[in-house]
Order: sequence, then C-alpha cells, then structure tokens
Amino acid sequence: MNRPRVVITGIGAISPLGTTPDQLWGGLIQGKSGIRRITQFDPTDLPCQIAGEIPDFHPEDYMDKKEARRIARSSQIALAAAIDAVKDAGLEGTMPEPERAGVFFGTAIGGLDVMDEAVKIYQAKGFERVSPFALPSSIPNMPAFMISQQFKCLGPSNTITTACATGTQAIGGGAELIRRGVADIVITGGTEALIRDFVFVGFIAMRALPVNYNDRPGEACCPFDANREGFVFSEGAGVLILENLEHARQREARIYAEVVGHAASADGYHMAALDPDAAGPARAMRWALMDAGLRPEEIDYINAHGTGTKQNDATETRAIKAVFAENAYQVPISSTKSMIGHAMGASGALEAIACVKTIESGCIHPTINYKTPDPECDLDYVPNTTRQATVNTTLSNSFGLGGQNACLVLKRYQA
Repeated sequence: MNRPRVVITGIGAISPLGTTPDQLWGGLIQGKSGIRRITQFDPTDLPCQIAGEIPDFHPEDYMDKKEARRIARSSQIALAAAIDAVKDAGLEGTMPEPERAGVFFGTAIGGLDVMDEAVKIYQAKGFERVSPFALPSSIPNMPAFMISQQFKCLGPSNTITTACATGTQAIGGGAELIRRGVADIVITGGTEALIRDFVFVGFIAMRALPVNYNDRPGEACCPFDANREGFVFSEGAGVLILENLEHARQREARIYAEVVGHAASADGYHMAALDPDAAGPARAMRWALMDAGLRPEEIDYINAHGTGTKQNDATETRAIKAVFAENAYQVPISSTKSMIGHAMGASGALEAIACVKTIESGCIHPTINYKTPDPECDLDYVPNTTRQATVNTTLSNSFGLGGQNACLVLKRYQA
C-alpha cells in the first residue's frame, strides 16, 4: 500500500534541562541531571522532596500575562514548545492551509493545578470567588485547543491520555492523520506540569518514588542499576511538527528525520503493575517494527522507557530480549529519564526529540547513575558516558499505568 511519508520538520522542548531542544540535548550528552529539590511547594514533610522542575520558564515570554493566568501550567509550556517548534519548522504565524493542519496532543494528568487552586479558593472564600476559567482550563484537551487556536489548525484536533505512553502514542496518532491523507501538517507531542503535593502523596503511597536521595537529587534516577529505588517525577513539554513529505519538499523545509513506524498495545493485566511476562511491551515493539517494515537487527538504538523502578526496568529488558533475541545484546539502549526524570505525558515526546538529535548528531546520550549491574538487566545501557555512533534508525519505548504501551520508530531521512 502506498501511503504518504511522514517527516519531522520542527521541534520544541521545555524540560528540566532548559527551554530549548539544544539545551535539552546539550544537557543529555553532557550527562547532566535536571533533578533538584522541589520549589513549587514545600516538600519538607514528604519522604521524597525532589523533582525535575523546569528552570527559568516565564510564560509571558510566549503569551499575554492575562492569558497565562487563566490557563494551567501544562497548557502554558505546551503552547511555548509549540511556538518554538512551529518557528523551527519555518511556519511562523497561522498555518498556510488551516483546514489541512491538525493537532494530535496529549497529557497524562492535565491541568489539575488550576482545579486544585479553585477548590482551595472555594473552601476559603466561597464559590463566588472561583474563576470561571478554572474548570475549562483543567480539562485534558486544553493544550490541544491552545495550539489549534494559536496557529489556526482547523483540521482534526485530538487529545490522548494514556498515562506514560501518551507522548509516544500522540506522535503515532499524528502520523496516522497524515498517512490517511486528512492533514498535511500535524502539531503533535505531549505535556505535563503538575508538581503538586497531592500528586507526590499519591506516588509515595504507591512506593514508586526514591526516598533516599533528597541530599543528592542528581543521583536519584538510576535506571537499570541494581540499587534503583523508583522514578523521579518531573514536568515538561515536547512538540514535533509532522509533515507530509511532498508538502515539506514543496516548501523546501529542513527535514530532521522520518516517522516510519508506530504501534500501541495493552497489557490487560493490572492498573499499576507490569505483566511480568512483558508480553504487552513486546507486542508494541514487534508491531512498530512491522509497521516500519524493519527487522529487529536494523534498529541502531533504543530509547528505553527506563524509569528506574525495580519492576519496569527488568520487564522492559525482558521485552527487548523477546523481540531482539541475541541482537538485544548488541543494540545500544539508554534512558533519557535518568537525567530529566519522568514527565508522564510529555516523556515520550521529549524522548522522540532525543532520538531525532541522536540521528542528527551521531551521539548516543548515556544512562547516568549506572553503578551496580543488575543480573536481571544485563544489556548495553550506554552507562554514564556519551557514545559516538552512526544511528540511522531508532526505537522509542513508552509503557504506562493501566497497561498502556506505545513504541515509535524514527529513521534518517533519505530522499
């Protein structure tokens, strides 16, 4: 079947390592951690007091102050990353053909910071003082709305909420809009910004966060290491501009990479625990490779989900072995989360950008904080030091709460 080719022509990233893709990538290849003590609330009474907070983000650099006050932080950073990505793609202003431009975006949790504030105001001052923007600003599709409004994307607008698989699945969904011929340009990605006490209380109750690194936050996330304790919660937004190849050629756009495959699967096992057989993640990887028309040995690099929890890293390792067989020991693997933490709905999008930069630069960023090998995790995780390599194809994994699995295959663009 002949289907339109989908290419990436613009990227934007707001992350704990900075507010541009270059700052994100520069930090990653330096092995720099963006994890620090929480400043957005007082964490003193909590056993985990660290997070991946975005440094030096000022919403008024991207939007009117009044508008910024009305929307959730997740929408603010999503719009900021989209503005940068659209500019990077050479598409400043409104879309040239609005009805051929779509949005496929995601967030795992949404703008509950706005609703949290509204509840506090209601309890302290009464319902008359609650902002009429509180409810609409908190719902998950607001980032997609803000982006479609900003750039007059009048084609399909979709929001996906599949926990930690959100960003990756959104990019796959955006690619499908172009493959189906209903859009020429799709603004896609994911966002999350909810560093609030009630979120941390929830994850602490699940025993998912590290509790022994408050005095050394940069060492807290150690995926695949035998002494890993859990993931570090973070915030961020990643945006990619996807485009029909012929459309990109016609306007002589720069092309970063090509989206050649994606897939999603479900575990059907447990709301939080991973299937120990790793069948769901393995299915997603196999199907993504099938969609791309590639064999496992043709993948040059895997960007792992790599959260740093005991169960996730061992299960992901089993899934990679199930799909790649002996080649699992040859393909380099690294975890972006070791440096920026787990930004939930944004993670897959930020990791896709890391894959784009890996292809572009010929550098594989490391998995930092890898000190003690785990017999259950015995693959090549590119420990601690950036590696030079020719990378033509990448596989990015995202596995989330509710047994949601998504995988994305990117390839170096060849005319």
